[in-house]
Amino acid sequence: MAHTAINLLVLDVDGVLTDGSILMTETGEQIRAFHITDGLGIAMWRALGRQVAILTSKRSPGIEARAAMLGIEMIEQGAEDKLPGLERILHTAGIPADQAAYVGDDLLDLVAMRRVGFPIAVANAAPEVKAVARFVTTRSGGHGAVREAVEHIVKRDEQWAAALRAIGADR
Repeated sequence: MAHTAINLLVLDVDGVLTDGSILMTETGEQIRAFHITDGLGIAMWRALGRQVAILTSKRSPGIEARAAMLGIEMIEQGAEDKLPGLERILHTAGIPADQAAYVGDDLLDLVAMRRVGFPIAVANAAPEVKAVARFVTTRSGGHGAVREAVEHIVKRDEQWAAALRAIGADR
């Protein structure tokens, strides 16, 4: 069955790239934990020449640092209403909405998920989010769900062998 190629992956942070927990130090500094396999999934996606962006309602230097580690340059932080941020990302990427996927977990993600061509929910997403998703991961946010989403799209597009070659995992 023919389907539209997905060339842009837009990711929420809390509950998607993380498990939603925010640890607080005694001085009030926030700490988030990111799953290493998600990083490899993002690297694989980028190695195929596809774009990645972050769209989050929070603001954090830690998010910027993780994005930099992953080579993600398109970041929209502080987006309580995610639609304007998504539109800016689509414009910057030069990608039409039907060629974008969005990975979300909670109610604020619904507006972005309804706009893109391939909405994805993590396993522990709100029921309303799962209801609009075209794919629901078996892994929870912060536990490899982004990697699973990337693998799903890449395999659906019959690009798995190319992805393995792109990251040097086929040797």
